[in-house]
Amino acid sequence: MIQVTDKAKEHIVELRQQEGYTNEHHVRVSVKGGGCSGLMYDLAFDNTIHDGDEIFEDKGVKIMVDKKSMLYLLGTTLDFSDGLNGKGFQFINPNATRTCGCGESFSI
Repeated sequence: MIQVTDKAKEHIVELRQQEGYTNEHHVRVSVKGGGCSGLMYDLAFDNTIHDGDEIFEDKGVKIMVDKKSMLYLLGTTLDFSDGLNGKGFQFINPNATRTCGCGESFSI
């Protein structure tokens, strides 16, 4: 399961509206190869459920994750930071053994 903080929920709702998506568009979280640590998070709005997708809901936010990515994301929390170190979504992933300085890539 992936958890969503209150701050992340606020920004997801705001971003969905700004970009013209409807409530039928859920958050798709996936893991792809790349970045300085080997794996990167990908976050997008999507309204298509694919075979093998896992669907979670936390704080009213539906999250879709493909099977392969789920192995890397179990127990992860999606947060949002607007602090001095940068503004954006952050993944707090207990499975990651190493992350890069920008927090956009990780390894296990």
